[in-house]
Amino acid sequence: MTKKQLAAVCIERLKKEYPETVCTLDYEDAWQLLVSVRLAAQCTDKRVNVVMADLLGEFPTVDALAAAQPEEIERIVRPCGLGKSKARDISACMRVLRDQYGGSVPDTMEELLSLPGVGRKSANLILGDVFGKPAIVTDTHCIRLSNLIGLVDGVKEPAKVEAALRKIVPPKEGNSFCHRLVDHGRAVCIARHPHCDACCLRDVCRFGKQAASSG
Repeated sequence: MTKKQLAAVCIERLKKEYPETVCTLDYEDAWQLLVSVRLAAQCTDKRVNVVMADLLGEFPTVDALAAAQPEEIERIVRPCGLGKSKARDISACMRVLRDQYGGSVPDTMEELLSLPGVGRKSANLILGDVFGKPAIVTDTHCIRLSNLIGLVDGVKEPAKVEAALRKIVPPKEGNSFCHRLVDHGRAVCIARHPHCDACCLRDVCRFGKQAASSG
């Protein structure tokens, strides 16, 4: 089975397993997701959602957040960890949105990557979830499961995993496939204790087949 064929099998099986899949970060507008995904670095989505509610309570718009001092933002976002750097990036990013984009979030990879604190993972999430464009979001679950399954071979760098998956995953499937890898990583393919016996991919997954043969 080629990697493209393996990807097709994984896509279809995970669709059946997780028919409804969405980003677990709460947001109503693109800029809110932009802030949330910055806060999510080394933090759980659940905590980010709580902190975002507090942040929006004080600074409900791009203009309000852009006008806030980084220290004011840090005071609220500190529970997410890395408060100083996250507050600095959020402040700078909101000011760019206000001053250069009229408060709107741009919809191209190049423009998104030019925003303070925005990397490829964040940019892909915005492009896929907000604008419905082809996207591969290489978060920790995506990277880990892609290696275990055999979609990539010992590749840990997010950009390289993204490039490899773009070659084998149809553009229209990429965004939802990555969300389903997150769903599967949280529910079944748990990092320290994968439940291979309950996995819908166990007969095609490289790790699952190795576990079965050794057991």
